[in-house]
Amino acid sequence: MNAAIDAELEQRITDYLEQHPDFFLRHPEILDRLQVPHPTGGAVSLLEHKIRRLEEKAEGYRQQLHELIEVARENEQLNQRLHQLTLNLIEATRFDEILATLQDELRGRFQADAVELKLFSTEELESARISEAGLAIFRKFMHTDKPTCGPLSGDKLKVLFGDQAGDEGSAALIPIRTSRLSGVLAIGSRDPNRFHAGKGVDFLVRLGELVSLTLQAVDNAR
Repeated sequence: MNAAIDAELEQRITDYLEQHPDFFLRHPEILDRLQVPHPTGGAVSLLEHKIRRLEEKAEGYRQQLHELIEVARENEQLNQRLHQLTLNLIEATRFDEILATLQDELRGRFQADAVELKLFSTEELESARISEAGLAIFRKFMHTDKPTCGPLSGDKLKVLFGDQAGDEGSAALIPIRTSRLSGVLAIGSRDPNRFHAGKGVDFLVRLGELVSLTLQAVDNAR
């Protein structure tokens, strides 16, 4: 019963203070008398306690601002790299030139350990007889429109990257599609945590669109 009464009384006091925010302005002497236990021991005045809480909030805001600045800086760097990649892809006139440009740029500017572009005709993809052994495990992915990131087993790494693959690693898989071709752009790392499931994919979406449009343009010019 006492606990219920105490809880009701605390709620009434809380409600009153919320409804009368000027209470401590009208009774400043109470602030000097109130003591609040501190986690590190001892007690401080209510005013000191409030100041410490504000300082803790300010530190939290500073940390959030720092993280936002780091994200903005990283996004700016990605945009610059994507811009340079776009300029280089514009000059490509053959499929092998596109692949060479992707390998050079993604390895050099994006610190990838391996880059592969696997393309199949619509007929190959739908026939369940993909010409390259092992790629059938990626057929379902190549029917999607969204990139994915995460660790891959040694077998899948071997299928994607051949002799470049290690025993473990991670990869970003980006669906590629033109009017005649479908496939996957695979960017691999020997670090299993480099490409993780929580990694943002907005940049990868833009990269996939860029590569798809470049391949379409080269295909149309043939």
